[in-house]
Amino acid sequence: MKFNVEPDITDRENRKKIGIVRMEEWKNLTESKCSELRGRTSSGYSTAIDKIYCKTNNLKSQQITIFVPLLQKFMLNTENIQSLIDSGEGYNVEFKVRVPSKVRELTEEICAFANADGGYLLIGVDDNGQVVGTNLENDKRSAIQGSISEISPALHCELCPVSIEDKTVWVIDVPSGKDKPYIFSGSIYVREGANSQKLRTVEEMRSFFQECNKIFFDHIPCYWFNIYTDADEQMIKDFRTEAKLSPSTPGKQIFENLELFTENGTAKNGAAMFFGKQPERKFPHAVTRCVLFKGTNKVYIIDDKTFGGSLYQQYLYAMAWLESKLQVAYKIEGAGPREEIWEIPLTVFKEAIINALSHRDYYEQGASIMIEMFDDRVEISNPGGLLPVVAKDFGHKSMTRNPLIFGLFTRMHLVERVASGIPRMREAMRKANLPEPEFHTEGIFTAVFKRGISINHDTVNDTVNDTVNSKEQEVLNIIKQYPGLNSSKIAELIGKSVPTAKRYLNSLVRLELIEFKGAQRNGGYYWNNKNNETSGKNLSLIHI
Repeated sequence: MKFNVEPDITDRENRKKIGIVRMEEWKNLTESKCSELRGRTSSGYSTAIDKIYCKTNNLKSQQITIFVPLLQKFMLNTENIQSLIDSGEGYNVEFKVRVPSKVRELTEEICAFANADGGYLLIGVDDNGQVVGTNLENDKRSAIQGSISEISPALHCELCPVSIEDKTVWVIDVPSGKDKPYIFSGSIYVREGANSQKLRTVEEMRSFFQECNKIFFDHIPCYWFNIYTDADEQMIKDFRTEAKLSPSTPGKQIFENLELFTENGTAKNGAAMFFGKQPERKFPHAVTRCVLFKGTNKVYIIDDKTFGGSLYQQYLYAMAWLESKLQVAYKIEGAGPREEIWEIPLTVFKEAIINALSHRDYYEQGASIMIEMFDDRVEISNPGGLLPVVAKDFGHKSMTRNPLIFGLFTRMHLVERVASGIPRMREAMRKANLPEPEFHTEGIFTAVFKRGISINHDTVNDTVNDTVNSKEQEVLNIIKQYPGLNSSKIAELIGKSVPTAKRYLNSLVRLELIEFKGAQRNGGYYWNNKNNETSGKNLSLIHI
């Protein structure tokens, strides 16, 4: 290997600090280690060098500080740079005939490389890949380094000459930054193919943050949330049950195991939103709104409810609300239990609601999750369209904006596997002989489910929002006969899971037909006698 940076090698002071006095020893060591790094991209230099020198040579930190920059320069040899030139400009290579009159143009390219996978700026090469060479005087080099120093956070780039065809090409070696996003003059620059682009819109910036896995809303420290005073004990209990965790595992240990704390012990936003008593106090946009319209447009509202609470509670409330509005028939075969046949399979709503809660853009504070029911369809929408990486392969690839929240739903077995929700919704609708769901993915993600029957509001009591389905009526009858039962006992009596029973109970509580009395641990549900004697509510059942 031929090195092109002789002054660094002959620097006796540096060699003394490394512990190698003779220049020949220095050359041999450097050549050996450079060979080990052949073929690695610039983004891998730092990690590779650290491993090689810390583990192989047991160099001290002072020695590494001196040696690493030198080794990186040695990697920029004639063979490697010629190979880059032959490959042409692209995602990680940019040619410049000379330093632009405005040095900042170079710095914008450097910033873009740092926000991507790193790259090389070759000065002295034209757009066609012809080596023209260039001289870089001290003042030009100082100007470049000075401009690079304006990038925030600080970014270290190597600038050195390489001899190609007896001409000098100056190489700026830009690493893939570890502290993305990198900002220059108040702007973020990224690589788009072979070009560098300035991010101009908020949505572009959010997408960039997500793609570089840098800033997730659910990972942000939540300084107001205290696990001992603000966490919902029942929610933690439900999580233990559904995630099949030991009842004896302390809540704090669960939070630590699930990485719901930052390194300094502060709870994350995801912890507050998933386990908080009333997270909507601090996150007023993190709610689910359910609206029933008369007809097929948004003119006449029959019912309008907004549900707060933990994200899991919002899921239960939304499912209960949908079940109270949808029509259901029953199939009875022999002496066996009757089968519920919903006009739209409930599983598609489960998938769509969990998807909305997990993937919505919580940075967007001007909108909430919407569930809108019309005579002919149900629409479920959430702020934030698809991330670019998902849009390219919609239905087959998944990337969540909120990996912490998505992981918690997964642990509760409400999500089977990544990227499986869309196919399952489509399959469920096909099996029900209904049109496949429609998906609108721009700006606001919306799933549209066609209803299989026509609704005649003249035959349905106008107090639709007060209507209960058959299972809720069954729960009502049990509570009237056996007041004070908890959700677990009621679930057992109706032959449903505890979460399903809670959906029915929550719906009945919202309709003010029942109430919960007593402490959270040993309390139970009771018939709301006073309310039901005076309100004159019609509790008619809706059937297909």
